[in-house]
Amino acid sequence: MSRNVFWKLIVLITLGFGVVWVRAEGAPPLTNAITLDAAIQIALAQNPELRASGSRVEAAAGRAYQAKLWTNPELELTAEEWQVNNGRGFPDAKQTIGVAQSLPFPGKKSLDRKIGGAGVQLSEAELALRRVELVRDVKAAFFQVLAAERLVEAAGDLVKVAESSADTARKRVEAGATSDQEQLRAEIQLEQVRTDLVGFRREVVAARQGFATLLGQPDLESARLTGALAESANTALLDQGPERWLAKHPSSVGARTARERAELELRRARLEPYPDVKVGVAGGRLGETDESIVELHFSLPIPLFDRAKGKKQEARANVSIAEAELTGIEQRLLREWRTASQRFRAAVEQVASYRERILPKAEKALELVRGGFEQGKFGFIDLLDTQRTTAEARLTYQQKLLELNIAQAELEALLATVPSEADKDRTPKKPE
Repeated sequence: MSRNVFWKLIVLITLGFGVVWVRAEGAPPLTNAITLDAAIQIALAQNPELRASGSRVEAAAGRAYQAKLWTNPELELTAEEWQVNNGRGFPDAKQTIGVAQSLPFPGKKSLDRKIGGAGVQLSEAELALRRVELVRDVKAAFFQVLAAERLVEAAGDLVKVAESSADTARKRVEAGATSDQEQLRAEIQLEQVRTDLVGFRREVVAARQGFATLLGQPDLESARLTGALAESANTALLDQGPERWLAKHPSSVGARTARERAELELRRARLEPYPDVKVGVAGGRLGETDESIVELHFSLPIPLFDRAKGKKQEARANVSIAEAELTGIEQRLLREWRTASQRFRAAVEQVASYRERILPKAEKALELVRGGFEQGKFGFIDLLDTQRTTAEARLTYQQKLLELNIAQAELEALLATVPSEADKDRTPKKPE
């Protein structure tokens, strides 16, 4: 274990409690301690990226609503004048007023509505995925802040211990009880700890800023967090095999919806060459005779040059892309599940090994060396080495707990699912 890792792990022993939370600008401060659950709720409510994802759902709903609307009718006004042989050489005229309506080819409007609905479902799946990822990220950031803060506290305490050790070594050298090597070693350790403390304080700032960003806050300069690593594992998570969650995972739902939308767009592209028609009716009078007239108008484009071959080719390619992406996403999720499960099982075994075997032996060894030092059987260096070995064992145990918590969070994120269609309120929301 490197020196840097050794000192960074010290923080995990001293995870404590108590916090003062300052909300976003304009909001009253919270006087109670902020927990992991509270941090998650704040992030879900205020994270800017998540809010943007929610707005994308609203945008998709607006497009879907627009897709089901007919085009507006057109008001037509005409005024014509022409020369006629009426015996007097005067011109004749006609004035009409009417309306015209574009009528899409049968099937086009229905497909437009379905494409719009698929777009809403896709945005909802993307929002659900972002929520899952945000919860996972907040958990990691929460403990990073705790670790950084406690690391500064632990490093400060270690400075005091190192100062005491250096003073003890100096006195022992002055008394002729030991060599200068003992004092030099203690002094080097003291300078190392002081230097590390400066770096740890910088790490606190970075950790707080990253955590604040996830929570949608400008900063967390005065915040203190409360929490600790869980020492027990939810092994029931391993019983939730991929066959029970894969199809409902936000990534799978989104990829499957994207494929369905691509298929609908292909069907829509195949109808593109079939023209929409415009029909209209108008009424008016002839200027010379003042006779009433009624006119019917009918027009449609002739698909002579543009038969939407490019759109159909693009749509077919998009279907192939969506199918390949769905396969890739499902394979990735299965790979992530296997990796996370293996990591989780390993962490469970390692935590048990340290708790039941390694830590008890390390504590026993420290007890024996401490007693032997008091009896003159071991030197000061032996005691320092044994204390360091025992501290490393305790810290490694905390590191394994951290790995266990992270692995469990990863499994929980993979098990997150999108609600079924039966659980959703599909009532169309009319835009304001």
